[in-house]
Amino acid sequence: MLRIAWSTLRVRWSSFAGTFVALAFGAALMAALGQVLASSITSPDRGPQRYAAAPVVVAPDERLTVRTPFGERGAPLAEPRGLDPELARRIPGAVVDRIFAAQLAGGPPAVGRPWSAARTAPQRLTSGRAPAADDEIVVTTGAQVGRRVQVVTAAGTRSYRVVGITSAGPQPTVFFTDERAARLSPRIDALAVWRPATEVRTIVDQPTSDRQGGTPVVSTEVKVLTGQERALLDPSRESDEQARNNANTIAGIAAGFAGFIAVFVVSSTFAFAVGQRQREFALLRTVGATTGQVRRMVYGEALLVAIAASALGALTGPLATRPILDLLSSLGMAPAWLVPSTSSVPSYVAFGTGVLVAVLGVVVAAWRAGRVRPAEALRQAAVEPRAMTPGRWIAGGGLLATAVISMAVNAVSDPSGATNNKTFMPIVMLLIAAAGLLAPVFVRPVASLLAAPLGRLRGAGALVVPAGAVASARRTAATAAPVLMTVALAATLLGGAAMTDATKAAMRIDPVRADYLVLPSGPAGLDRQLSERLRAIPGADVTTVTPTSLYTLEGAGTQLIQRPAEAVDPATLTTALSVPVTAGSLKELRDDTIAVSPTWEVSLGQRVRLWRADGSQVSLTVVALLGADSTADAYVTPSHALSALPSLAYVKLRPGASASRALEQVVKGHNARSMTKSAWAGTVTGRAASASRLGLLAVLGIMLSYTVIAQVNTLLMAAPDRAGEHGALSLLGATRAQILRYVVAEALLVVAVGVLLAALATALGLLGLYAALLQLAGPVAIEVPWQPVIGVITLCSVLAVLATVLPASRVRAVAIPR
Repeated sequence: MLRIAWSTLRVRWSSFAGTFVALAFGAALMAALGQVLASSITSPDRGPQRYAAAPVVVAPDERLTVRTPFGERGAPLAEPRGLDPELARRIPGAVVDRIFAAQLAGGPPAVGRPWSAARTAPQRLTSGRAPAADDEIVVTTGAQVGRRVQVVTAAGTRSYRVVGITSAGPQPTVFFTDERAARLSPRIDALAVWRPATEVRTIVDQPTSDRQGGTPVVSTEVKVLTGQERALLDPSRESDEQARNNANTIAGIAAGFAGFIAVFVVSSTFAFAVGQRQREFALLRTVGATTGQVRRMVYGEALLVAIAASALGALTGPLATRPILDLLSSLGMAPAWLVPSTSSVPSYVAFGTGVLVAVLGVVVAAWRAGRVRPAEALRQAAVEPRAMTPGRWIAGGGLLATAVISMAVNAVSDPSGATNNKTFMPIVMLLIAAAGLLAPVFVRPVASLLAAPLGRLRGAGALVVPAGAVASARRTAATAAPVLMTVALAATLLGGAAMTDATKAAMRIDPVRADYLVLPSGPAGLDRQLSERLRAIPGADVTTVTPTSLYTLEGAGTQLIQRPAEAVDPATLTTALSVPVTAGSLKELRDDTIAVSPTWEVSLGQRVRLWRADGSQVSLTVVALLGADSTADAYVTPSHALSALPSLAYVKLRPGASASRALEQVVKGHNARSMTKSAWAGTVTGRAASASRLGLLAVLGIMLSYTVIAQVNTLLMAAPDRAGEHGALSLLGATRAQILRYVVAEALLVVAVGVLLAALATALGLLGLYAALLQLAGPVAIEVPWQPVIGVITLCSVLAVLATVLPASRVRAVAIPR
């Protein structure tokens, strides 16, 4: 049967060309995405930047370690602890480095450091001289030598003279004299040492005297870094890790969709081919072929196509690794310094996956081919088989029921989980697969509905076009399936992202009662001088919000969890925000109490042991339980924010007060801006939308190219079946122009059927998402970004017309049905 399968492929190569291209593209895509994953995992970390010139760096161990009955549990600290000043005095020649918020007024985000730390990168003077007085600074960018500038630090704003410019370093930096830097930031963040590492470790491990009791203790919160370990202190460390995770997530989602669509394309292609070859299988059965032999022949065809296509894709796919990495990097979703992996494992995996996908995709088609009986097939040679078989009903209904039940479970038990793409995307795939399987059920009513306007037109085309689509429901459903998948993917995923973004924005915007908001223009936060001036504005109540972290032991003491918290003034909190409280009262929020959300799973009045952002331990009493729609996970008082600066200030005006001009004067020169609530709401919505859709568009771009192949493939396979019909029309007197118009109308009708079925799948998916989002933020508009969706529909229409017109243009009148 393998020899017959090979002969069949040679004769029917055009029928399998699209399958070959789809599998080759899928294998290439999987190989490329596998290489992207391998590159993000195996690429070495970026070399040290901040301390590239310092062979040894002494830094505090910025991890919280808690001993439990189950062993030690650790988590990274949100707030640096700093080094003991005595340690700096014990290491001769060590450069004391202090890193703190310092930014030129109106300049780019930057940090402040002592001038002696400039040699650690190194950053050398390109013009001017080193700072020598308290009011002198050296900068990397943003000012000229001799100019006086305003510099904003945590304490406030002050005028300095620029006396030098240095070469660019790991980040924009303002260098102060060592003495001035020590006053601005007493905490020692690191010691750069030009001594042997063993000697430095010996000094660090020496016992020091406890200031209170004088008893010897050994420091366990200091680490000595050399080599690549020095990169742990670089400013880009966190963003690099985030970019790695983004690349992994996008590649993983795209690979999952590639596998899903590959199975869909192969199964639909072979199912369509089996339907076209009923007489061929019947003849094989007539000459003695068994059911198993026919099925093995179909499997053989799939394997031959899959092996050749997967091998081609596995070999060529890695060539796309660098372009994909460049694309992700340009979108800010992958580090630009990733090195493409040279591992051959992704290619082997892609090859094996391609073959497996082909086998899985052809299972149903082979089973159907084996069930063909000689007499039955000959009887049905001129009549299309029943569109909906029991197996198709069961599979389509099962997938639809699974998707609906999953949406219902999410809406009832975990509405917040619906906002996660990892939860929503599988449901979308189930809905699309169910719609594809159940499509023949809707072809007749949908085609009749769409063809109704044609009945008012003159000519036979108004009758022939819908009649052909309805009479061949299986063929119409098969050719509409790629359109269904393409449009439904774009509409559901983009519409779901828009609704999710709107919900997240509403959850942030709706509770705000303030008239104005003051936000920093950089990551440093609002300085303390600005906060004091804001509170001094007449007729205004000001509430600052300072983000911090709290650490709790959960899971019966088996997990150390870092939880976000907001430090606020309880006296003015409810003036600025509408805070949902289900039990207790925020009026009892003090330095020894806390308000928590339901995710904490604690009870009112319970005493909770916590660790603050710097690792210091506290015990707080729960005095308020927040509602599930709370924007904060926990509220504490500002005393627990430590050295962190406010990230936001709410300004609520009292009746009759006006403070817009006063706000502009107060924030001027502090690297902050004041906004009305409506203006801020616009920025929140736009920021959420742009951030969440970048990755989605990247995935959709890859997936839509795949479904385009499926659409063209299916239409080209269907073209030979229509040649007899088109030839008959020609014999009956239809001109070539009339036949082409008929073909175009039929292609557009098929696209319309696919679009309408996609609309049904999209509506069901978005309604399920709406039911979940309704519980989070109340009613939210069901919206679909029409511009990209209409673009996808237009592309499908153009491809459908071209894929049907080109074969039809070669039909002659002698092509009479046999």
